[in-house]
Amino acid sequence: MDWVGLKEKTVMVTGGALGIGRAIIDGLAEVGANIVVADFNEEVGNKAVAEIKEQYGVNALFAPCNVADKAMVDAAVDAAVSEFGRLDVLVNNAGINIPRLLVDPDGKEELSEDVWDKVVTINMKGQFLCAQAAARAMLKDGKGGVIIMTNSESGMEGSEGQSVYAATKAAGYNMTRSWAKELGKHGVRVVGVAPGIMEATALRNDEYERALAYTRGITVDQLRASYEKVSIPLARAGKLKEVADLVVFLASDRGAYIHGTTVNISGGKSRA
Repeated sequence: MDWVGLKEKTVMVTGGALGIGRAIIDGLAEVGANIVVADFNEEVGNKAVAEIKEQYGVNALFAPCNVADKAMVDAAVDAAVSEFGRLDVLVNNAGINIPRLLVDPDGKEELSEDVWDKVVTINMKGQFLCAQAAARAMLKDGKGGVIIMTNSESGMEGSEGQSVYAATKAAGYNMTRSWAKELGKHGVRVVGVAPGIMEATALRNDEYERALAYTRGITVDQLRASYEKVSIPLARAGKLKEVADLVVFLASDRGAYIHGTTVNISGGKSRA
């Protein structure tokens, strides 16, 4: 029995080549969806497409896409519609985090206009451009659709050194609610997914951890140890597949009455 009903539905995942995005395309391919991997990394994106085609026997397409570039976003959505006939689901996943202090007396990791603009452009403008292009395609088709915004449970805290990231994710949380009010009457659901502390991916690299540790006044080893000390009632980090499973459910008609809200997947960790 096809419980989720996503077989041959077309799903675009931005930032789908690595990290949570890659886990999400695996989860969607597992249930037979047509997959569009929209990512700026052509080599890794094409590799991901080849792997899911071979493993799951699904139709898949790589669409080169910088989410902050309107022309590329529009072209990616057009490619999805041209290849598969329509776009059913957008997973608005692409995003970055560059840890910086508001004021750094030592001048090593202070928040600059360039860093601010880069994070805001990708995390906010990128989600706007992708949601707009996807919604236009869904409204033109007239059969509705789903836009899933990957926000951040931990980012909402405004942790030290992550002010700009937290600001953009809070914006994503509010865009989810606003666009849900606008698009619901057209049959387009908008819902957020907010992962907490997850298992490490290739995106949690040495440069990122060094900068984050510096902003918190600790060593990289102390930072890595701190991941295990955070109070999570389930007493473990989340698995990327668990995020993918949630996305699959929300993208399907099984989640048809979930709209305009953000679902935390954080093992019970609070933001207090």
